[in-house]
Amino acid sequence: MRLHVSASRSHVFALLSLVTAMLLAGCAAAPAQPVPSGTSAVYNDTDVMFAQMMVAHHGQALEMVRLARTKTVREDVRTLAAAIDVTEADETKTMQVWLQSWNRPATAAADAHEGHGGAHGTNADDIAALATYDGAEFEQRFLNMLVAHQHNAVEIARMETGSGVNPGALDLARRITESRTAEIQQMLGYLGKV
Repeated sequence: MRLHVSASRSHVFALLSLVTAMLLAGCAAAPAQPVPSGTSAVYNDTDVMFAQMMVAHHGQALEMVRLARTKTVREDVRTLAAAIDVTEADETKTMQVWLQSWNRPATAAADAHEGHGGAHGTNADDIAALATYDGAEFEQRFLNMLVAHQHNAVEIARMETGSGVNPGALDLARRITESRTAEIQQMLGYLGKV
C-alpha cells in the first residue's frame, strides 16, 4: 500500500511540474502554438516576426554581397562576401520552411513591424547606388553599409532571444548574434577602425 501512495505522489508531482511548466511557457510574448504539421515544435508571434524580418533582411544582404563578385575588391573582402552569401542563403531557406510549416507568409506587410522599430533593413536606393561604385570607393561603402546591416541583424536576433519560443529560431538567433558580431569586427578591421 505504501508503494502505491508513493507512486501516486510521484504522479501528482509530475503532473504539477508539467502544469507549472505549461503556465510558465504561457508567459511568453504570445501564446505558443503547435506547428500545423503535427510536430512537437512550437512557435509564437515573435518567432514569426523574427523569421519574416530576417528573410527580408537576408535578401538585402545577399544583394550587397553578390555585388562584390563583380567589383574590384581585396581578396579577403571577396572571401568574406562569399561566406556571407552561402550562410545567409542557407539560413533564408531554413526560415522559409519554418514560415511555410507555420502557415505564415514569407514576408509581412511593409509597416507590419513598425512597433518593433521597423524593418531594420538597408534602403533599396542605397544598395542601387552601391552598385555604381568600384574599387576602393566600392569597398569602403560596401563595408560601411554591411557593418550597419549586420548590426541590424543582431538587433532582430536579440528580439527573438528575448521573447521567442521556437527552439530552432532561438538557436539561429544566437548563432546570428555571434557570427554577425564577429563579421562586424572583421569588417571594421578592414576599414582600419579597430
